[in-house]
Amino acid sequence: MPTVTLPPKENALFKRILRCYEHKQYRNGLKFCKQILSNSKFSEHGETLAMKGLTLNCLGKKEEAYELVRRGLRNDLKSHVCWHVYGLLQRSDKKYDEAIKCYRNALKWDKDNLQILRDLSLLQIQMRDLEGYRETRYQLLQLRPAQRASWIGYAIAYHLLEDYEMAAKIIEEFRKTQQTSPDKVDYEYSELLLYQNQVLREAGLLREALEHLTTYEKQICDKLAVEETKGELLLNLERFEEAADVYRRLQERNPENWLYYHGLERALKPASTEEKLKIYEEAWEKYPKGLVPRRLPLSFLSGDTFRECLDRYLRMNFSKGCPPVFTTLRSLYQDKEKVSIIEELVVGFETSLRSCRMFSPDDDGKEEPPTTLLWVQYFLAQHYDQIGQHSMALENINAAIESTPTLIELFLIKAKIYKHAGNIREAARWMDEAQALDTADRFINSKCAKYLLKAGLVKEAEEMCAKFTREGASAVENLNEMQCMWFQTECALAYKSMKKCGEALKKCHEIERHFVEITDDQFDFHTYCMRKMTLRSYVDLLKLEDVLRMHPFYFKASHTAIQIYLNLHDNPLTDDSKELQADTGNLTDKELKKLRNKQRRAQKKAQLEEEKKNAEKEKQLKNQKKKKEDDDEEIGGPKEELIPEKLARVENPLDEAVKFLTPLKNLVKNKIETHLLAFEIYFRKEKFLLMLQSVKRAYAIDPDHPWLHQCLVRFFKGVSESKDLADSVSMVLKQEISRLFGESNAKSFNQAFLTKHSNSIPHRVAAAKMMYYLDSSTQKKAVELAIALDESLDNRSIQICTEVLEGLQNGSLGEAKETAESYRAECNKIYPYTLAFMPPGYEENMKIAVNGDVSTETEELANDM
Repeated sequence: MPTVTLPPKENALFKRILRCYEHKQYRNGLKFCKQILSNSKFSEHGETLAMKGLTLNCLGKKEEAYELVRRGLRNDLKSHVCWHVYGLLQRSDKKYDEAIKCYRNALKWDKDNLQILRDLSLLQIQMRDLEGYRETRYQLLQLRPAQRASWIGYAIAYHLLEDYEMAAKIIEEFRKTQQTSPDKVDYEYSELLLYQNQVLREAGLLREALEHLTTYEKQICDKLAVEETKGELLLNLERFEEAADVYRRLQERNPENWLYYHGLERALKPASTEEKLKIYEEAWEKYPKGLVPRRLPLSFLSGDTFRECLDRYLRMNFSKGCPPVFTTLRSLYQDKEKVSIIEELVVGFETSLRSCRMFSPDDDGKEEPPTTLLWVQYFLAQHYDQIGQHSMALENINAAIESTPTLIELFLIKAKIYKHAGNIREAARWMDEAQALDTADRFINSKCAKYLLKAGLVKEAEEMCAKFTREGASAVENLNEMQCMWFQTECALAYKSMKKCGEALKKCHEIERHFVEITDDQFDFHTYCMRKMTLRSYVDLLKLEDVLRMHPFYFKASHTAIQIYLNLHDNPLTDDSKELQADTGNLTDKELKKLRNKQRRAQKKAQLEEEKKNAEKEKQLKNQKKKKEDDDEEIGGPKEELIPEKLARVENPLDEAVKFLTPLKNLVKNKIETHLLAFEIYFRKEKFLLMLQSVKRAYAIDPDHPWLHQCLVRFFKGVSESKDLADSVSMVLKQEISRLFGESNAKSFNQAFLTKHSNSIPHRVAAAKMMYYLDSSTQKKAVELAIALDESLDNRSIQICTEVLEGLQNGSLGEAKETAESYRAECNKIYPYTLAFMPPGYEENMKIAVNGDVSTETEELANDM
């Protein structure tokens, strides 16, 4: 149908519809649509129907909107407005590929339409169609050469395509058109110059970049960025004397910045440790109160020089009362010699301060205040915790708490010690004590909530967070709105340990949605950043978005979700009513009656709780509905609700697991867990070539990883026993196994692995599990291998011992309940504070003081046993 031209009166109304849409006055827009469409001559006017649909979509009426827009498009297929509107509709639904097609169709009928070209360019950069983006930006530059955004957009297109020289030329051409006075402060021009310099540096034109920086230095507002960039450029150009001067100036500006000292080191190129130390000695004289110039030499010094420098550094910090001093030294704990020197020095300080209130009996001078001893004990508690001596750590922190029972940091460390010792329940109790000392501190509140979640106390954690969330809304919903991912991650892990798969998956999916939202949110910045000239930040944002799912929050959520889906595949949830029917079949009439009464009471209680919850939910929904009605800018309909029961009873758990795995395979290739999780999924899907790909990638990262070894053994056995494989596939698999791993026989491969790592407990446990997996008759030998706890063996930890105990209890090492009890008792002697190794019934008898009740000290119980 040809495009219908509206008469002047209706045309004026149509323009008002467009204005109403632009100003988000959607209800007024609908009135004008009705005035045009009520005229029988224009009741099927395509463009008006399309605009009515677009307006309804903004009010959340999606189905009606699609129907009207499609009807309008059918009535006027040659209208660029109809195609553009259809594209906007698809864009609002995040169907960017479809929207791009619509925009291209719109441009067929109006090739120079600026608005359509701009919208198309936004989608192209969002989808990273960089070639298409460059073409569209070129068209916009031709149409509007006087506009700043046209030049900048075209330059950014070349920059993202890594054609840096062309990008630099375009920016230079544009810069020449800018009339700016050298004395005038112009932040936007300053940002343009810094962006141009960044492009020159990325192009490898270092000499030109330095000249550019020197020429326009006066017109750049960010003086710190100028100095830092200049220092880096001079270093790369090997103009070391000039670079040294720059870094000395930067040190004067901020003597606590580590990077400036490293830059100065690179510029002065010291030939020996003595020369390197001299650089820092000069800084000590210049900045006598500076802590960083005293800390950095500790990384490269050793022996007596290290002891001397450490002594000075620690005395300064302990006298000042500097809580983070241990954190600054933690990186030194990889060197055993340095650890022993730290311990010797600090223990000496503690002994001397107790006896004569000085760091050393030989010191001449004033006595230290009592707080110095407190900070020494605080440091010692963290030191012993770091090296795994939890009893000594608790002794020191208890002494500190006894002297100063109002210092929150002491309770934080005590909670941390219990967490590392394997007793998260007691850790949560002490963190709650810390929170009670300052209820207005959000950091302590969040820490306490995190510990409560680790202890499985989800409800208590929610109540703790509710102190800082919005009033009138549930804490969980508010934290979800705020994208509080640490809370949701810990919630997912808590629900997983409680076997509440649906609730855990809900949290994982919520985190996944946050990352989708973050990706979609970049849409707003494509025009904003070019308008405000924040170009360096804009390019950084685009690069960040490209690797967004590398973030630890996403990795942890995906890891948890995949493990749950694997478990659901191995142990699908059964219908509770059928189980109950089977159980009640063996009961007497009296027992059955008693059970029914109990169930009835539980059902009544659950019903009351449900009614209460529904009343609260209804109240919240009313508030939300009111807010939506008041806000005409509300766009799009509600998202699909995440229902735990539905998530836990998904038809194909492995397919859902793959959805979480795919981003990890693309972006987190350097973590071995990514490939091992991939193997676990493909092993269950029986996709042998993908299994091979996964183990090859994992093998390239760490060939001796215990989990990888278990995967390889299962893989070898699966290949040798599978009869459904095509001959070509079987041949490829066997050739690759032989070429990469040398062995194709699972038993001999397992034995070779055990011989190679006979002194490492995690490797022995992996070999033991596979020994039993390959041959159940070897159970006794496998169990003996796994339960060895000799001090001569390496890598003994609470985590691996807990894994062995679980293996003995759940049958992965065969039926071994008696051995499990004796192994638990042995572990309890080694790790007396760990909850997993406590005697049966201990946890029920232990009172957790989350509501202010006083519980018996765990250390007293542990010492009594």
